[in-house]
Amino acid sequence: MNMKNAPYIIELLTPRADQEERREQLLDRFALRFQRVMESGCAISIPDNPMGKRRMSIIECLERRGITVDPERFIMNLNTFHTKSELDEILRKASALKISNILVIRGDGGPDLPRLEPETIGGTYNIATSFDLIRYISETYPAQFTLGAAFNPYNRMDFELKKMEQKIRSGASFAVTQPITGKDESVDELTSYNIDVVVEAWMSTNIDLLFRSVGKEVDEQHRHYDPYRCVDTLHHHYPNSCMYLAMLDFKDDWEQLLPRIAR
Repeated sequence: MNMKNAPYIIELLTPRADQEERREQLLDRFALRFQRVMESGCAISIPDNPMGKRRMSIIECLERRGITVDPERFIMNLNTFHTKSELDEILRKASALKISNILVIRGDGGPDLPRLEPETIGGTYNIATSFDLIRYISETYPAQFTLGAAFNPYNRMDFELKKMEQKIRSGASFAVTQPITGKDESVDELTSYNIDVVVEAWMSTNIDLLFRSVGKEVDEQHRHYDPYRCVDTLHHHYPNSCMYLAMLDFKDDWEQLLPRIAR
C-alpha cells in the first residue's frame, strides 16, 4: 500500500440505501466530502455496509457522480456479506475503475445482508473468513490489488497475531488496527511484522460507543475523551505509521486541527 505520502486516511461513508427520497442530495454531499478530503492531500477509505446497515455501494456512488479515484489515495473496504455474483461484480468494476487498495474484513453482517457461502471462494469453514476472501482475491486477480486486513488489539495478543500471520500468508500486505487511544502492546508487536501498519484513531467524542463495540467499560482516563489529543498521542508513539481517522466530523475545521495538514 503506497499511503506513506498521505498524511491521514479519512473514513467516508456512502449514503444509506433506505433513504431513497434524499438519495440525490446525499450523493451530492458524498461528492463534496470526497472532494474536500482529496483537496486536503489525505487518502479516503470507504466502509462496506458498516454496522450491518445496508448502504449504497462505493462503485455506484463513484459512477453516479463521475468521480475518478487516485489509486494511491483510495481504499475500498470489502467484507463477506455479499453474494458470490455480487462480490465478483464489485471486484470486476473496482479493477476497471483502477481501484488498487482493498481492506478485506469479515464484516458485521445484518438481517438485510446476504452471506457469502464459504465454498464459493474456496473456504473450508462453515463461514467465509477474511483470510478466505483475501486468498480468493489474491488468486483470482493476481497482482491487481494490494490487500489489507484488520487487526483487533482488544483480542488476546497471541490469538490475534496468529490470525494476522494467516492473513499475511493469504495475501495481505498491510494492516489497519481497530481504534486505539494510545500506545498499545499488541500494535507494538504488529509493527515488527514486515507489513505496513495503519493505526486507527477514534474521532468521535462518543467514546462509549467505541468501548461498547470492543466489549470494554469506559475507564476514568477516557471520561473526557478528546479525539484531537488522541491524534497527537498516536503521532508521538507511532510517528512512522499512517493514521486512519474513523468517525471524523466533517463539520469540524479539521484542516486546522490535524497536525500533519494544519495550515
